[in-house]
Amino acid sequence: MAPPKTIRSEKIGKVTFDLVERDGQFFGLADRKRVSEEADADTAWRILLQTAGQAMGRYAGMDGAKKLFLHYYPGGFHSDAFSERPYKIKAKLHLEKTSSLEKALTGDADPEQVLSAFRATNMLFSIEQARVQDVLRSREARNFIQAAAIFAEGDGKRSLGELDRILSPFQANKWTILTYLPFLWKPSEHMFLKPEATKDFAERIGHRFASLYRPELDIRVYESLLDLTAAAKLDLAELEPRDNIDVQSFIWVISGSYDGEQPRT
Repeated sequence: MAPPKTIRSEKIGKVTFDLVERDGQFFGLADRKRVSEEADADTAWRILLQTAGQAMGRYAGMDGAKKLFLHYYPGGFHSDAFSERPYKIKAKLHLEKTSSLEKALTGDADPEQVLSAFRATNMLFSIEQARVQDVLRSREARNFIQAAAIFAEGDGKRSLGELDRILSPFQANKWTILTYLPFLWKPSEHMFLKPEATKDFAERIGHRFASLYRPELDIRVYESLLDLTAAAKLDLAELEPRDNIDVQSFIWVISGSYDGEQPRT
């Protein structure tokens, strides 16, 4: 039996949340006490975070989401305590410096530097990171980067099929992997898609993305994601999100922290 491996850890308030993988099973721990056990990492983490939401009260709708977010980060997006942005910006700056969108479009981006940009955040789980490494150390590496750049430039319909072709043999044709680079290159236009958290958020605010989502790489799914992002950004205007990095961070912070009732006051 392999030793357990912590693949994500986050402190919210006074509680430390850990996601641990062992022999292909994922365990969610709150202050080292087991809360969830699932075969899927996203599900185990989402169930784990419900612990925080249940401890604080019950939330639904965008007003509840904002109240929950401000409980975690009272100063909002512009607070020094807002911990979800700096590491993503660091990854973005590294990608721009070593493998800019312009280099990627011409096929001149360095696959190893792109891989380091993937590794600079915890936005992908370990299995996804392993599959990205396989892609970026294969003959298809530059083709993948270039197709992702074309996607970032707005030609989604043409590039999506190519990305599916490139990624499928590696079992890497996942929304998390596909949207990561466009999100970092152009965070004002593109959005990173973490399916379980985003579906949960869409359900809670009543957006059609929740029913339109499919794991298959369909441009209609991504277009619905951008519509959800635009709606969220509009509702968050008073908090002044700078770009979709802030919006994505908002969704991740509050994901799984609802159980269907209005927030307590």
